[in-house]
Amino acid sequence: MVDQAQPASPENEHPDASFVEDHAGGEGRFPPRGRPVIRGINGIGLWSLYIKEIRRFLKVQTQTIWAPAITTLLFLVIFSVALGRGGREVLGVNFPTFVAPGLIAMAMMQNGFANSSFSLLSGKIQGTIIDLLMPPLSEGELMAGIVGAAMTRAVAVGFVVAGAMLLYPGVNLAMAHPWAVVWFGLMGALMLSLLGLVASIWAEKFDHNAAVTNFVIAPLAMLSGTFYIIDRLAPAFQSVSRANPFFYVISGFRYGFLGQSDIGDGTAVVLAGLGLLALNAMLAFVTYRLLVSGWKIKN
Repeated sequence: MVDQAQPASPENEHPDASFVEDHAGGEGRFPPRGRPVIRGINGIGLWSLYIKEIRRFLKVQTQTIWAPAITTLLFLVIFSVALGRGGREVLGVNFPTFVAPGLIAMAMMQNGFANSSFSLLSGKIQGTIIDLLMPPLSEGELMAGIVGAAMTRAVAVGFVVAGAMLLYPGVNLAMAHPWAVVWFGLMGALMLSLLGLVASIWAEKFDHNAAVTNFVIAPLAMLSGTFYIIDRLAPAFQSVSRANPFFYVISGFRYGFLGQSDIGDGTAVVLAGLGLLALNAMLAFVTYRLLVSGWKIKN
């Protein structure tokens, strides 16, 4: 009589990691179900995400690159006519030369925020966020690709806006300290790119993103000393401006062109630059932890 196959007992079943863990000294060869394991850096995937984000804003470059230059130039013209008549000088230079660096920095920061804040939010609304979550990219690589592309747009807008500023009579963009222009420009772009990514994670519709822009970004930009020196403000508003990180970005950026700013001497400017670096490190850590947790993305 043919022996019938005996049913497998629970002890003989080893469907997945439980068997491996029991027979490999407690160290399983496979991770628990549902937990991705990505070792090393996926350079090709990171570059692909970066190029995808670059192509996204270049496809509508009239809106994302050239329009900010026209808008910022209009700001320069209007405020120069309204506040700079009669040969008025601020910090030893004419008013257009004083306000131009601040407008360039403000345009860079606003466009960095606009680019990164759209990335995840558009995917959540259109249902295409799976295209960002499914590829074998770690949370750090996802953050680096999105933030890197946003900073690239910010730098591109900065160059275009600077070129537009040179078209206005009386503007002089000769750099006294090029290192300050590069450092504070990149720190401002990084800060707003990270804030934009956080807003993109939090927002559930475009109205939420617009609320952050209108009630957080715009007031901070207007209280940053772009169009004035804070010594003219009341003591209470001076304290508010000095607690505003936008103030240090714009004043440090202006220091690179004019050789002087509201912050103080060169030592104070260096300390402000280091403070922005620490702030950006903290923002990067918070952003990374939000991506790892999957808050409002995977949940």
